[in-house]
Amino acid sequence: MTLDTAYLRGSIAGVYSILHHATCPENIVFHFITTHSHGAKLTRAITATFPYLNFHVYYFNTNLVKGKISSSIRRALDQPLNYARIYLADLLPAGVRRIIYFDSDLIVVDDVINLWSINLRGHVLGAPEYCHANFTNYFTSKFWSNPVFTASFKGRSRNPCYFNTGVMVIDLWKWREGKYTEKLEHWMRIQKRYRIYELGSLPPFLLVFSGDVEGMEHRWNQHGLGGDNLEGLCRALHPGPVSLLHWSGKGKPWLRIDSKKPCPLDSLWAPYDLFRYPSLFSDS
Repeated sequence: MTLDTAYLRGSIAGVYSILHHATCPENIVFHFITTHSHGAKLTRAITATFPYLNFHVYYFNTNLVKGKISSSIRRALDQPLNYARIYLADLLPAGVRRIIYFDSDLIVVDDVINLWSINLRGHVLGAPEYCHANFTNYFTSKFWSNPVFTASFKGRSRNPCYFNTGVMVIDLWKWREGKYTEKLEHWMRIQKRYRIYELGSLPPFLLVFSGDVEGMEHRWNQHGLGGDNLEGLCRALHPGPVSLLHWSGKGKPWLRIDSKKPCPLDSLWAPYDLFRYPSLFSDS
């Protein structure tokens, strides 16, 4: 997970939910990615909240993406730390093979070992896929009108589908072997020149991995609970079982709760909110 000042409250709720539902929480190792500017304070906040947590902190050099980020439809999506997931294989030790990447606006209501244990079947990345979504909407007309760009999807094991990058199981060894960080950076450079998408760090992942993702049960990412990226209106759960609730979108549960305008599903996040009192940082 990443740690930053605006999402610290969500990160702590997410960590607590993972520990609360784990059969063997002592076996879980957390890897937190943060920046130098607030890293020491954020690390102290984690230590104070979870004194016995097994965790490591890594500092992300924001200069790696400084010239590669293009503005998107929501300012929060443009923050350098939002792109740290592209560099996990470089940040974490070489001995760490498999990781679960989690966004900071989710809670787990199942034993995380069930997610950890999925068979990636040789794929680099596993995530719930949503093939009913209109895949064309994630890229601009400049992308679809360029045969060189669209050819990137040829040769995939199946047709590309949307997946949400807030929940991913990743084989870091295969990632390094395939030089996937470089492949993602390639599309970020193209974006700077041609403006082929509007949604921050998500589209490069779709361009590189869609059609070659190991699909997982949708229960592991009931996403979109924060509404869309513009208004953040209330939403209901998708049909089916739930192992993870994800407030992707503009509306974050802690902000809606504090503003006295919570959505019905925010009540499911509230029991994990260990920062009910004013936190070390402002959420504004």
